[in-house]
Amino acid sequence: MDETMNGIILVPTDFSEVCENAVKQAIEAAKYLKFKILLLHVIDDETKAYLNKENLPIETIEKKLKAIANDIVETSGIKAEFLTKEGSIFSAISDVAKEMGVSLIMLGTHGKVGMQKLTGSFAIKVVTSSPVPVIVVQKRPFADGYHNIILPITSEAGPWEKTQWAVYIARQFNAKVHLFTPTDASAGVQEAVKTIAGYLAKNNVSFTEVSAQKSLGLHDSGTFSKNVMDYAASVNGDLIMIMTNPDKNLSTFLFGSYDEGIIFNFSEIPVMCLNPRKFKYEILS
Repeated sequence: MDETMNGIILVPTDFSEVCENAVKQAIEAAKYLKFKILLLHVIDDETKAYLNKENLPIETIEKKLKAIANDIVETSGIKAEFLTKEGSIFSAISDVAKEMGVSLIMLGTHGKVGMQKLTGSFAIKVVTSSPVPVIVVQKRPFADGYHNIILPITSEAGPWEKTQWAVYIARQFNAKVHLFTPTDASAGVQEAVKTIAGYLAKNNVSFTEVSAQKSLGLHDSGTFSKNVMDYAASVNGDLIMIMTNPDKNLSTFLFGSYDEGIIFNFSEIPVMCLNPRKFKYEILS
């Protein structure tokens, strides 16, 4: 987590229903976090094909964005700006995040609808290329804040970014953090939970430690991901936080079936995805 955040939530949109929901969730989050919103449409081949099919000028895109931004300001009082960028959604979103110094990306993902079909592997590529956390949302509406944050702990590596963000969001929303571990958690994972719990307590964040049930046989990552989702649904989870698996030099990030299963969960609980920049706990002491 960067302490010099500019307080901007970037919301890429192709004007589909799920992207509209991402905008709504960004508005509500911005109220709590005191951030502003930056709307983005990446003009790619899909955009051009759509405009050509509908016989619309390129200016249509900016008009759409401006209308949404104006509505945000008028109805919520949240500051909202917009921009367009030509290129690929896989690189342009990341580039804008870096150029504008955004703090978060609110990414709506959906089935094969909408102009750019931002779904499945497409959404994963956006997440793993992002320099900042991405909250992936589906069609589930934002209620009244994040009150129960689920923090699955499966490794002792790379917890710093996730833990910092958990503390930050929990304090803004007065939320409870649920530290969720596999039944057969290693000694390293158990030590990680102990360290994270101490840091949460130090920052006056309410938390609980939960181990998956032994009877469920959680020996493969896919089964554990299902139990993370089941637990999150059982406690009315509002946000699940996960980290990608970095390569050896932290230059690229990878998702497995565990991560994808959680991101596209059937309960449509928003999932914050982070690409780690630090390993171990040298700053958590």
